[in-house]
Amino acid sequence: MGGLGPHGTKAEAHRPVVAGRNGMVCSGHPLASEAGIAILRRGGNAADAALAVAAALNVVEPNMSGIGGDGFIMVRTASSGKIQVMNATGPAPERATRDAYLADGIPMKGIRSVSVPGLVSGWLQVHERFGRLSLREVLTPAIDLAAHGFPISRKLAVAIADEAAFRSFPSSRAIFTREGKPLDAGELLLQKDLADSLSLIAEEGEEAFYRGRIADAIHRCAEQYDGLITRDDLARYRARWQEPISVDYRGYTVFEAPPNSSGHVLLQMLNLVEPFDLAGLGPNTTASVHLMVEAKKLAFADREAYLADPDFVDVPIDGLLSKEYARERLGAIDLGRAAREVAPGNPWSYAGLRSPRRSLRMDPDRAETTCFAVVDREGNAVCQLQSLQSGFGSGLVVPGTGILLNNRMTYWHLDPDHVDCLAPGKRVRHTMNPVMVTRGDQLVLVLGTPGADTQVQSNLQVLTHVLDSGYNVVEAVEAARWRHLQNGTESTVPHACDDELLLEDRFPTDVQTGLKDLGHPVRAIGPWAATGSMMMIQVDPATGALFGAADPRRDGYALGW
Repeated sequence: MGGLGPHGTKAEAHRPVVAGRNGMVCSGHPLASEAGIAILRRGGNAADAALAVAAALNVVEPNMSGIGGDGFIMVRTASSGKIQVMNATGPAPERATRDAYLADGIPMKGIRSVSVPGLVSGWLQVHERFGRLSLREVLTPAIDLAAHGFPISRKLAVAIADEAAFRSFPSSRAIFTREGKPLDAGELLLQKDLADSLSLIAEEGEEAFYRGRIADAIHRCAEQYDGLITRDDLARYRARWQEPISVDYRGYTVFEAPPNSSGHVLLQMLNLVEPFDLAGLGPNTTASVHLMVEAKKLAFADREAYLADPDFVDVPIDGLLSKEYARERLGAIDLGRAAREVAPGNPWSYAGLRSPRRSLRMDPDRAETTCFAVVDREGNAVCQLQSLQSGFGSGLVVPGTGILLNNRMTYWHLDPDHVDCLAPGKRVRHTMNPVMVTRGDQLVLVLGTPGADTQVQSNLQVLTHVLDSGYNVVEAVEAARWRHLQNGTESTVPHACDDELLLEDRFPTDVQTGLKDLGHPVRAIGPWAATGSMMMIQVDPATGALFGAADPRRDGYALGW
């Protein structure tokens, strides 16, 4: 048993499962988790706590997310069992034409990498519909952290030191360095301008960000650096509610965010592996990893062919999620050999349509995110992902606001024949995908992770560890993880990479060798080096007890009450 760590029963576990009865918060930073628990203790519900966590993460994880970015928020209401998704992803600015980027390409940093920030609109609509406490109450923990500072972690200090863009923008350098020297671990990060911006949002709501003083500051910043985003882009934006998509998996219902999220990829992979006895194959064996990787290849090939903004392109979502379509696609999986090249299937015949239809609107002509999960004593739940795209987004802080802007434009394609080709006002294809799992009318799991194209792959692994192998949430989150790279399907420009199967080197040697023998281009990485930071809450439907786990691969922390 010693090889399982101090807390493992079925698998390795170095942290205890955190248990609670009145609420659970799992987030990417202990101070953000504490902010959420404090709000629950004050009588707030999951929506109140989620906003407190989201805002606090903006302060303590500035490289991962913030109000200059975007996100998806999945909300479950306990009284009705209804699950809804808030799509808070912003579009490309109206001046961001394909021609505007053809000469030099899409830059990784700076103002021309910035799409319309959607997160604030999503935050406030969720709070308005479901929150109990005032906006000021739930934003106060984040405002205090920004105004008075907090000691930064080693991981954040490394991220700050690695961000070259801070050398280019005085407004950013003034916050994250001391006279040009990056902040060290343990130093206080003060963000007084950000505290003022959050206070303004607490008083004036969406108006402040999209039509008021913050919008004016973003417009001036774009003018200063020759950007494309304008005050009009901000003024016309509003995040939107959507219905989730789902599939049944071994008696459970797994819910995901709909397009323009990549959530369908996880659901497709579950459909593809469901006919196999994963419990019999065993977790993290050569056979089970091979099966999942091959399923991943098929689902990613379909994403590359079909997923884009459904306002611009018909997405055959019913076909992609069809069990019949999955059975057809299973013929492309060879259990004895890794596929080198995978073509997309034809889900249209399973979606009630013979061919895609594209809207006339097509004519105009290192990834970082954060995830957290909250469940309150009543069973209300929130799973939220929010992002600046890559670390510190554009690297550009809007002067006088403390707000880091995203670099989400780097997800676009410029090939006019690609389904996800850039167009003004179009929302790019996203990797963020919040997940909830129910059995009957009972909530069972809430989970998600950052990590760009790794997200759906990691979600598949931890879900099957729990549902098929009976792992507890910590065992599932801490288990050795793989990540498959597939040339031509990567989200970030230039969308190309070497085909590789990355394995944390905690995988047994025989598994690594076995996968190589099957033809997988295996590369071992550090024992905890897989991208992502999984957050997971399990609910015991019999007692209502809550069990939480936060990924040790970053600064994640679970707190129960």
